[in-house]
Amino acid sequence: MKPFVVNRYGRIVFPFNFFPALDFSVFETLDQFAAVIRRDFEEKAPSETDIVAKLESGAYKGRYELLRDLALDLFWVNRYPFTMYDKQPMRWRDVPRQRDDIFLPVFQPWEGGELAAAIETGYRNLVPSWDEGTENKIFRVLFDVFRHKKGAGAELSPIKPTVGEMLARPKSLTYHLLAYDPDYPGYGWDDIVEFAHPVPEMEALMRQTMILHNEYRWDRAKMRVLEVGKLHEDDFVVIYRPRTEEVQQFIRRVKSGTRRRRPLPPAIATRRPVDPYPPIDVRAQFSVMPKLEAMAVYKGETPCTNEDLIRNAAYSWSPMTAVEIEDKTGIRQRLYTALDLDHISLLAAQAALDKAGRKPEEIGAVIFCSCTSAKMMPSLATWLSGQLGMFQTHFSGDIVAACAGLPYGLSEAIRQLQEVKRPVLLVCAEKFSDKIGTVRTSRMIFGDGAAAMVIGPAPEGTAPDVEYYQTYASGPMSEVDSIIWPNPEFDNNITVFGPEVKALVKRYLTQMIHELGALPNPEGGERTMLQAIDLIVPHQANKTMVVHYAKGAGIPPERLYFNIETVGNTSSASIPLAIYDAVADGTIDRPMRLFAPGFGAGAVGGYVILRLDPSVVAR
Repeated sequence: MKPFVVNRYGRIVFPFNFFPALDFSVFETLDQFAAVIRRDFEEKAPSETDIVAKLESGAYKGRYELLRDLALDLFWVNRYPFTMYDKQPMRWRDVPRQRDDIFLPVFQPWEGGELAAAIETGYRNLVPSWDEGTENKIFRVLFDVFRHKKGAGAELSPIKPTVGEMLARPKSLTYHLLAYDPDYPGYGWDDIVEFAHPVPEMEALMRQTMILHNEYRWDRAKMRVLEVGKLHEDDFVVIYRPRTEEVQQFIRRVKSGTRRRRPLPPAIATRRPVDPYPPIDVRAQFSVMPKLEAMAVYKGETPCTNEDLIRNAAYSWSPMTAVEIEDKTGIRQRLYTALDLDHISLLAAQAALDKAGRKPEEIGAVIFCSCTSAKMMPSLATWLSGQLGMFQTHFSGDIVAACAGLPYGLSEAIRQLQEVKRPVLLVCAEKFSDKIGTVRTSRMIFGDGAAAMVIGPAPEGTAPDVEYYQTYASGPMSEVDSIIWPNPEFDNNITVFGPEVKALVKRYLTQMIHELGALPNPEGGERTMLQAIDLIVPHQANKTMVVHYAKGAGIPPERLYFNIETVGNTSSASIPLAIYDAVADGTIDRPMRLFAPGFGAGAVGGYVILRLDPSVVAR
């Protein structure tokens, strides 16, 4: 888990965006690690010659663009120390000679004087982008690191030689510090996290600059490279230590040539079902009709705006403006919470029970829907049962249906209602903010939130509040794996693959609209169920995408309700959170028939057609 912090200025900060760290327990081979390094450090980083070429061609419009490229180049140069090693100056006589966890950096001769001079001149000739004083401060640090670095980025090897291996090759070049001050100034964790600047881009770049300065925490003008065989006992060198035990174990695996585990067999080609699965007509299928007794929500208390994302731009992110993020996703901010997932779920559940006037002993089942729960035992549903004072239920269990959580949860609640004939508590909740890491596409989209419903048995002879439900799952493996968590290839963070998500959304929305067009109008006549819908409240996935595919299916945007602009995508909680906001802003001002479609990870999908009285929503 990688939580955010709120600094002294009230700004949200993602420390892991600035302190690169990878989970080495998931890497079995050097090739796997190299693929991550290429994606996160190399593909977006210009080389030294690239920067000079852009300067000569006039590609930079201002100093910030050059500074960002210079920082990216230096992150690339330091990709292995950042992710694998801690640097430590040490007197040569004190360096262990035989240990397998002490390494020395090795360099090829490289002279970058001409490139450095061209970059310095080019910077002086560019106009300031926002803040000349801060830009000059950033340049002084970055340029000092750049001109004193002793190797080009492409020459580096991830597995550094041990001291013994270096001594066997005495002409190998390594760091030699002509002087070393252990109190040489640097930046502490608080300095980096607490830094603030009115320009978001400058705030992120200054934090990155501090990190890069700390990688060379000595007088860089007194640093050179020297043959190991020429070192004297009182000379200072820079040793590399593995950052974690997992890094050391990874190095040992690579050196020993440990074989990879057997790969999974290839997926079988998908085939459509023998017959389509029809939507479930609740009135015709069941004897106990569901009544929505109450709904309550808990929203994250900390907004994360698009500008906050820019303030936290990681070394692996392509630049985007706040307007570009909104155009791409329809989101201006997402809401995060410092509380745990179980805590916000409990708050929403208690509020729903209070609104319904139900006591713990009256509840027959508890259903919890989430794709971000890290609590495997006990299940969160059973934990909620105990926390809420329920001595025993007929059923308490978790469902992982991601963004189709509400349709899946309501379908199971209705089935449980037939057996227990007493109220069922359904909770849909997600906490994404600590599971995204440095994956920008996921960070742009996801938020935190919880919602709870009490579904009781309707009085004899009354119509059900849930009229139809439908659930789907599976599809081509490209769609099944369109959203993954944990994803070892992205440091176990939540990862979204956009084209595959769009494919499953288009497939499911088209199928749903076709099914609604074939259902009869509940009030009779020649109209269809689709025409009888008062409001469509879709899963708040990505407003731009959903509107586009809804239009393609014949649904005009004005029939859709969105709150994603201020809440973000909260997966299983998104539909009830949107219903809550639709009641709060007066869009749902009377009992209305809603169509609520959900679709997402695992190629799951589903919808409910329900009648909602706004009076059941806890305000």
